Amino acid sequence: MIAWIITGCLVMASLWAIFIYNRFVTIANDVENAWSQIDVQLKRRYDLVPNLVAAVKGYMEYEKQVIEKVATARMTALSVNRIRDKAAAEDGLSHELNRLFALMEGYPDLKANQHVMRLQEELVSTENRIAFSRQLYNDLVANFMTRREVFPDQIIAALLNIREMEYFSVDHKDRSFPAAKEFSRP
Repeated sequence: MIAWIITGCLVMASLWAIFIYNRFVTIANDVENAWSQIDVQLKRRYDLVPNLVAAVKGYMEYEKQVIEKVATARMTALSVNRIRDKAAAEDGLSHELNRLFALMEGYPDLKANQHVMRLQEELVSTENRIAFSRQLYNDLVANFMTRREVFPDQIIAALLNIREMEYFSVDHKDRSFPAAKEFSRP
């Protein structure tokens, strides 16, 4: 009789561990999918940036430094892989694009160019999609981390060495928005 009770407890414990492990796998796959969605939107932005730079280059002859900074920020963002580095690079690119958009306001011919305006609208739309995708990704990471840290799931997480996941966030110093004086023309 005791053997049956011990066997039953072992079976229940095994089923419980399998259930928790499968839940971790499911959430981890959701996080990976969310990261893929961010990657898709970032690729879209990377493809739009050179088109915008090429379109405004002729109009903004005095702003070559800003255009070069956008191109450099894009290359930096393309070259990094770690989530924390990617987040910082993406924020740098967003910062430079915001500076470019602000400078574009001072060029009436540029504002009237339909191609440039369409590219700008697509970039703004893509930025919104990136923001939504980042939020979803971070929400899923938070869900995973909560599952990993609550009892009794933390027992299985420790036994299976389930690692933490990284949020897609920026350092505090990168959160500042450029001052208006940085947008002034020489």
